[in-house]
Amino acid sequence: MTRIVVIDDRVTNRNILTRLALSVEEGLQVSAYASPVEALDALDGGLECDLIVTDFNMPEMDGAAFVRTLRQRSERHDVPVVVVTVYEDREFCYRALEAGATDFLLSPVDHLEFRARARNLLTLRRQQRLLADRAAGLEQALTRQETASGEDLLGRMLDAIPAAISIVDGQGRLVFANQAHAALLGLPRQEALGRPLAETHGEDYALRSGVRDEKVRETGVPLSRPRYETVELGGSQRCLLTAKAPLANASGWATQVLSVAFDVTELRQEEADSARSARLDRLTGLPNATSFQDRAEEELQRARREHKISALLHVDLDRFKGVNDAFGQEFGDGLLQAVARRLRERLEDGDVLARLQGDEFAVLRTGIKRPDDAAELARRVADAFSEPFLVLGHEVNSSASVGITLAPADGRTADVLLRNAELATYRVKASGRDHYRFFAAEMNHQARRAVALERELRQALGAEQFVVYYQPQLNLGSGAIVGVEALIRWNHPRRGLIRPGEFIGLAEEIGLIAPITRWVLQTACRQHRIWRDKGLGGMQMSVNLSPVQFRERGVELMVERVLKESSLSPTALDIELTENAVIENSQTAAQSLRYLHQLGVTLSIDDFGTGYSLLSYIKRLPVQRLKIDQSFVQNLEHSQNDDEIVKAIINLGHSLGLNVIAEGVETEGQLRRLRLLGCDEVQGHLISPPLSAEALEAWLTAARPFGPGG
Repeated sequence: MTRIVVIDDRVTNRNILTRLALSVEEGLQVSAYASPVEALDALDGGLECDLIVTDFNMPEMDGAAFVRTLRQRSERHDVPVVVVTVYEDREFCYRALEAGATDFLLSPVDHLEFRARARNLLTLRRQQRLLADRAAGLEQALTRQETASGEDLLGRMLDAIPAAISIVDGQGRLVFANQAHAALLGLPRQEALGRPLAETHGEDYALRSGVRDEKVRETGVPLSRPRYETVELGGSQRCLLTAKAPLANASGWATQVLSVAFDVTELRQEEADSARSARLDRLTGLPNATSFQDRAEEELQRARREHKISALLHVDLDRFKGVNDAFGQEFGDGLLQAVARRLRERLEDGDVLARLQGDEFAVLRTGIKRPDDAAELARRVADAFSEPFLVLGHEVNSSASVGITLAPADGRTADVLLRNAELATYRVKASGRDHYRFFAAEMNHQARRAVALERELRQALGAEQFVVYYQPQLNLGSGAIVGVEALIRWNHPRRGLIRPGEFIGLAEEIGLIAPITRWVLQTACRQHRIWRDKGLGGMQMSVNLSPVQFRERGVELMVERVLKESSLSPTALDIELTENAVIENSQTAAQSLRYLHQLGVTLSIDDFGTGYSLLSYIKRLPVQRLKIDQSFVQNLEHSQNDDEIVKAIINLGHSLGLNVIAEGVETEGQLRRLRLLGCDEVQGHLISPPLSAEALEAWLTAARPFGPGG
């Protein structure tokens, strides 16, 4: 009896998924669970299933953790798992797939797409079980046969299996192929044996298969799950679902690799036909990401045959999340629809335009003559944002960052080109947004470096490689040290101390910023308590919070818990956050800030003057202090413009009843000018550089030449 297991902690979603599962085929049974723990208990108790559909965002463990736990059970390592997530950020989908998920769906789930994928996965599951049953029968038969007759029976049984079975040695030569594999090649078996894969299967397939073969030989374990791959064999393209496992020699070394491949070309075609009606983006009416990749592959193949150049553009709206948070999802959806209409008007009939996800679009144009044509296309896309968009009766200005990649120079497939174009887009955003940039090969090198840095960063927290330094803050009126700012440093085992600018952005991207911030807050609060017990009280401890942490509620509860753990009064803590953190996450940020203010925590706007500076919004928030960004302080003695800006910020802060602190003070001239302008507090290397806890303690007990007005 075929069974699908459904897991979702929300009863409405669970009921919907159950009804969808029951509609996949007649006679199918569905077991639904409100938590992944309940489902795991049932599976461990002997519940048999052929497919699992699970929500990603659940309280006990998320979808990735559930899949990872499931795959650790050897008897469940091959059950297909589809993860459903409301998140459109690719990170969550990738996390589920990396944990071992077979596929993912975005919520709300499209009914046709759900049924098509479920039917295909159940069909593949039955084929896997058929192969396993036949393999078990083969093993039993071989046990009963003499060596000579057993070998003959083995060959006949392998030829009878409806899967392409082959063995490749360490030199990449085909040393065994069953009848199905020979038929797939379109070559007589004896003619194929002993030849390199590059000759029998083609260079492209041999390269990709060789990489995975090498991994299997090195690790001595099978691939974690079968892989889909498209190959060109016998003059036609076939889609294969391939599993690989090592074959050891008499010494126990994995010298050969066994591959078992199912030809699922027709099955995938049926899936494509069934899902054709679900290939348009429901919001904009444009092709969705799946449809775009398929169409792009067709266009790229045609362009290669005709020796034409193609340009793929990745278009990412700038600061869209801030618009969505500030004005609501309905307004954001309206803006995306307006952008889609404007882009269609600016593009030519032969261009392929699609909405990939969220605020990301893609454009493909084939048949360009030179890179300048791609740049002109990017300028036309940018021109679509030159005038305001009319959304729900309101005009709104927007811009976009555009990454450009060319085929075949930068890649030959849609997947590679999209990845390259995204890299170029990220470079645009890092350099200021609202522009375009071509992909360059060195971006791949930088991406690989980023992957290595991400791995080291994930290890750093557990290895206790982070340290906190403290920089004192001076009151210009009294000459007293009234606070210290906690500044994180990464004590890298090879590179030494790394400043936060090199790793905080990455920590935000990969989801490590929350545990790192919590660690900094805990460390700083414990240190403050130690200093207070030694009689060095009277100071506030300033800690920076990332804008990322204000995207969802909960950061205020984390702060409250840390204060209680360290037995520290909320009034002893100052939270610094940027203007962008407040504006981009306006709804959730305002609620969190009001809670912290009622708790007694001081709130400061960091880097003031470099962000949105929406004073009409900020003045409604419970902020007590503005911090002037050091970029204005650096040229204070030599730039009349910066002098006027600093003066305006100080006057503005005082008019709103706020204290004003300037950071980055390095010269006596800067200090004197800030005194004359009425700045309340300062910090910088002139007062003291950031110091370790022990060094700062010694510094605090020493005499300092910064008296009131001196």
